[in-house]
Amino acid sequence: MNAAASTSSAVSASNLSIHLGHGADRFEAVQNVQFNIRSGEFICILGPSGCGKSTLLGALAGHLQPSGGQLLVDGKPVGGPGPDRGMVFQQHTLFPWRNVIDNVAFGLKMRGVNRSQRLQQAHEILQLVGLQGFERRWPSQLSGGMQQRVEIARVLINHPSLLLMDEPFGALDAQCRMEMQQLLLEIWGRIRTTVVFVTHDIDEAIFLADRILVMSPRPGRIIEDLRVDFARPRDAEVVTTPEFMHLKRHCLELLRHEQGRALPRLSPLGIPTAEPQAII
Repeated sequence: MNAAASTSSAVSASNLSIHLGHGADRFEAVQNVQFNIRSGEFICILGPSGCGKSTLLGALAGHLQPSGGQLLVDGKPVGGPGPDRGMVFQQHTLFPWRNVIDNVAFGLKMRGVNRSQRLQQAHEILQLVGLQGFERRWPSQLSGGMQQRVEIARVLINHPSLLLMDEPFGALDAQCRMEMQQLLLEIWGRIRTTVVFVTHDIDEAIFLADRILVMSPRPGRIIEDLRVDFARPRDAEVVTTPEFMHLKRHCLELLRHEQGRALPRLSPLGIPTAEPQAII
């Protein structure tokens, strides 16, 4: 798989709101969100748990419908799921009864690609993610990091122009997580598809992103659009630089400020004086 085989999408949101639930349980998860993502950018959405990050990603994937405003991919409203958008979750969704190469090739099989062609493409993708030699293994025989490599390969084989990633490394240990972050940047450096990556980890967002969209507690709003100017390609040493630490402190201050605003005020007896806006 080479860069020429991939395309990338531009994404925009304008006055976007998303409600979840029904009747008395209905609530606003995302409120008046606005952003523009250029073709080929690597964007991280950073925010506390429950702030609407995954909801926003679900809308981009076409699984959730906005209740207000506009959400566009390449200038067209998102009307539902499509092959132009690939989704990677925190927990892998591999078929346990299929081996690695058949898991990766499954999407091509559903599109009617003949077996020899889809296996050839699956071999190329597995080499890209560093899993050559593991084609005949079962998912249960792989480590968590290797399972996520297969998951990424299974999405990339369909050549999505927009790669959506919902905390894909959140269940991994620190060392494996860093290795997967570096692998992802290497892959993205070759294919240059547009990436929207959800995380609540500040270090991860700064290490990966061109820009970070920082969200408030629920209802989620974009409170700042931060540009990350560290040169690419990036290596692990960047996380120890003063510039990295400065940006990390800024992100922490943003999130702490918003968290403080969301917590209920207490009377002298410790009783909330107003309904809390969000619990994170």
